[in-house]
Amino acid sequence: MKIIALVSDLQDFYLLCSRGFTGIARRPLYLKDLIEQMDYAGAGSFLIVVPVALFIGMALSLQLSAELSLLGLKMYTGKIVGVSIIREIGPVVVALVFAGRVGSGMASELGSMILGHQVDSLRVFGIDPIKKLVTPRIWSAILMLPALTLIGDAVSLFGGYYIAVFVSHQSATFYWSSVRDTLTFDNVFAGAAKPFIFGYLIACISCYMGLSTKGGAKGLRQSTTRAVVLSIVMIIVSDFLLTRILLYVLGFSI
Repeated sequence: MKIIALVSDLQDFYLLCSRGFTGIARRPLYLKDLIEQMDYAGAGSFLIVVPVALFIGMALSLQLSAELSLLGLKMYTGKIVGVSIIREIGPVVVALVFAGRVGSGMASELGSMILGHQVDSLRVFGIDPIKKLVTPRIWSAILMLPALTLIGDAVSLFGGYYIAVFVSHQSATFYWSSVRDTLTFDNVFAGAAKPFIFGYLIACISCYMGLSTKGGAKGLRQSTTRAVVLSIVMIIVSDFLLTRILLYVLGFSI
């Protein structure tokens, strides 16, 4: 029975993901809802992403400067910081922050609507809940997470610059030159592709968990917790899979 229930849940999850994603191509578009969700996911997360990204870049630069100076390779701090931030740390850290704030918010909001029978009211009036509630949230995550990642990457690089120049006493010109050398197509593409996938996964998982809420306040707490935990796990797992695929596609030998 557990296997049957698991298969049924996976089927429902797949249908929600596919219908929520393709709903943008069908009328009505609910542009107002999309803009509201983009404001919540993007502008609302900005003040959280910036300090997190800043201190991540500073911590990474500080640790690398300390370790590389022992090997006499401190001049490579900018290059390693650039590659690490652009390809891996930037997209993953911003996605984790996004899941903690936006994903939990989506799950709790939809869960509250389920418990308050607002979703049933939409069905009574002939409104598709997936089209009205899920599609704007999925597309706001797909559009806003890459933008936040771009901002986070830039802030992290400036944090690394501060440590490298004012703490480790390296050349500012050489630091930015090293960072600029890492801005190749392969690195930028690898770092830019991941946030779209992360945003899609976070929104789908959060919406599904929210719409699956049962059992009052306790059920709402459980669904919100599951949404955040599963989003974090899927971010880490998908990051590894995407990294492996992108390294193969872009022709890197391991």
